[in-house]
Amino acid sequence: MAPHRFHEQFEHIQRSLPDVPLTMGPDDSAGFLYEKGVVLVRDGEEARFVEDAVRTHFTDTQGLVPDHVRRVGPQAGRTGVTRIRVGDPAGGEDTVPHALRAVREAEARQGRRLAGRNHVVHIAVNACPGDEPVPVPRTEPANPGVAEAGYDPATAVGVLVVDTGLVHDHRSYPLLAHTTGDAQLTETDGDGVLHQYVGHGTFIAGILAAVAPNTDITVRGTLNDAGAVLESEFGALLFEAVDRDGWPDIISLSAGTPSADTDGLIGLDGFMRELRDRRTLLVAAAGNNGSDTPFWPAAYAALPEYADCVLSVGALRADGEAGACFTNHGPWVRVHAPGERLTSALTGFTTPVPYVYQHSTYDTCRFGADYPCTCRYPRHTGVLSEGRESTGGKPDQVMFDGLAQWSGTSFAAPVAAGLVAARMSAYRERDPRAAGAGLLAATTERAEVRGAHVPALRPPTWRPVPFAVPAVPA
Repeated sequence: MAPHRFHEQFEHIQRSLPDVPLTMGPDDSAGFLYEKGVVLVRDGEEARFVEDAVRTHFTDTQGLVPDHVRRVGPQAGRTGVTRIRVGDPAGGEDTVPHALRAVREAEARQGRRLAGRNHVVHIAVNACPGDEPVPVPRTEPANPGVAEAGYDPATAVGVLVVDTGLVHDHRSYPLLAHTTGDAQLTETDGDGVLHQYVGHGTFIAGILAAVAPNTDITVRGTLNDAGAVLESEFGALLFEAVDRDGWPDIISLSAGTPSADTDGLIGLDGFMRELRDRRTLLVAAAGNNGSDTPFWPAAYAALPEYADCVLSVGALRADGEAGACFTNHGPWVRVHAPGERLTSALTGFTTPVPYVYQHSTYDTCRFGADYPCTCRYPRHTGVLSEGRESTGGKPDQVMFDGLAQWSGTSFAAPVAAGLVAARMSAYRERDPRAAGAGLLAATTERAEVRGAHVPALRPPTWRPVPFAVPAVPA
């Protein structure tokens, strides 16, 4: 990844979370974002132990100050987690690594993690999206195209999309006529320009409805704040989403975070345990880092206790023959589905709405791909060069009045979720986890991802897109 692109998005997210000092990790790398000066722990006896252990370690270690060590999060709640302040967030050095070292020996003795970073969970994973949407004519069909199955409210599969919400007039797109959920809070700025990530949830709902028309889709605006939320808040928001309408058959989630931890996210412990005891299948995007580092919550699919209730999905490139340049990969990714240059509804606007591209130009693929991947040819120009120097150019502005083409594992996940839902309808299967397992067992198609031949899901209505360097929008 080009470092300046990460820093641009870091600043964007920091503005959207102005009261939360953020930093990069691990060790200031561009791997993930987390809250500075705070560790996340399980409430109760573990929280008391961690608080005491960190205070003792800081007292005994030269250069560390124990004065700021205290509980700052809720001491009760369904998620079972709380935050412990371990330093001055306005200070220079981040003390979180020191706090984690303070409990390392105890963790080794107990065989479990006691404290972790409070990660930023984000739909652009490491805060650097692989692509931005490009408008296409309303006359261009969706890709994946619309399956032949009809809609029957008595048998429709319930799908919850945890994302950015819906644009106000999404129902003007016929496929979304019976899609419900939260409205996007603020769609445009003072100049009438679309905010970044507006339409992300609508785009995903359109993909789901095309692949599996017999679905009742609900899109929640859990990630409405620039696509970002703190791990400490995410579990409670997920509970809130499922409590509003009951646990659905399928949850489609396109957000997450890399982590230095190998056993999941402390902030999601409570939600994941309850998910395990339900019948719901979580279909989660594997992330756009081009990395084999586990990405949570998708990587729960590799943990034995969650293997049947989580389906992790990576993205295929435009021709479907191999992994997309940006997709995460590795044995923790269960399946790959089309995720590059898909076409769906971004807005339902009858009047064109302008969108200004946020990012800079670059000529090389930051993931090492040798084909014209979306990160090498992003289809727009900006005001910064690869060296973060001004080009003197003006950012491209395009107009959206409905459909768009977009790339990311964000969109591979709803393709897979739609195929699970379609199988449930076709086989009259009421157990989404059994349907997911049956879908994977019946999958004979393969794609090459970083030298490995992996299962690939290609909807029958999906059309491969030939390789071509896209033109810059006029």
